[in-house]
Amino acid sequence: MSDTLQRFLFEHAPIRGEIVQIEAAWRSVLEHHDYPPALRVILGEMMAAAALLAATLKFDGALIMQIQGSGPVRLLVVECTSSHHMRATAKWSGELPGGGLRDLVGDGRFVISLVPEDGRQSYQGVVDLEGTSVAQILEHYMQHSEQLETRLWLACDDTRAAGLLLQKLPQPENADPDAWPRALHLAATLKPGELLGLPAQQMLHRLYHQEDLRLFEPRPVSFRCSCSRDRVAGMLRMIGYDEVKTILHERGAIDVNCEFCNRKYQFDSVDAEQVFAAEYATRPGPTRH
Repeated sequence: MSDTLQRFLFEHAPIRGEIVQIEAAWRSVLEHHDYPPALRVILGEMMAAAALLAATLKFDGALIMQIQGSGPVRLLVVECTSSHHMRATAKWSGELPGGGLRDLVGDGRFVISLVPEDGRQSYQGVVDLEGTSVAQILEHYMQHSEQLETRLWLACDDTRAAGLLLQKLPQPENADPDAWPRALHLAATLKPGELLGLPAQQMLHRLYHQEDLRLFEPRPVSFRCSCSRDRVAGMLRMIGYDEVKTILHERGAIDVNCEFCNRKYQFDSVDAEQVFAAEYATRPGPTRH
């Protein structure tokens, strides 16, 4: 199974759908961090959900999905760009208890941010956590923030993550009123093993062989982290020269680890001077009288 997104439409009903199956990108996330098993399931399902939702949007940039919790799992973050490049990370403390998502996360917030790549203002939507699964939380968000009826089926194991999304589009006057309930009923018969293992076209035939579907070309999904030494340098500029010099005096060097890919960046005093050299070169000199 390759890492792909498969879009489809019901020809005679106002329903659209997406199937995502992630294998290599999911393995890349697991290679960079040793996540506890219970946490892997949530993070993998969030990756599938983020890819599905990003695929329905028409914009150039990144969708960032976060669950911020009050439990032992404090934060889960998944990013998916409009080019379908993905990365993910999580923060937790101590031994994680057994149970479901709410046992690990507790109460908290669900946040979706859309960050345009052209530098325009970002959009952020925030809702309280409602539901006991990633699918239920996102369905609640879409219903209350976007007023778009959306249903998801998600699955994850140690090697793969996958998901199916259905969205109900505005109803024309002559639409079949039973089409949406029928599509949901059939999707609900899908087993996690089928979602993870069946090729997308075979899955759609299994569910909707009596429906007239339009399938689009599959799009690739891949793991890619956007961290770079230049981005870390930009962060240091935001901290400011004096603060950076203080840290260097105390520690000898500034070490920064990317929370997504675990890549390490180190800046010593010479590196720091180079970071701020361009800024000083453009500053006006002292006024002479």
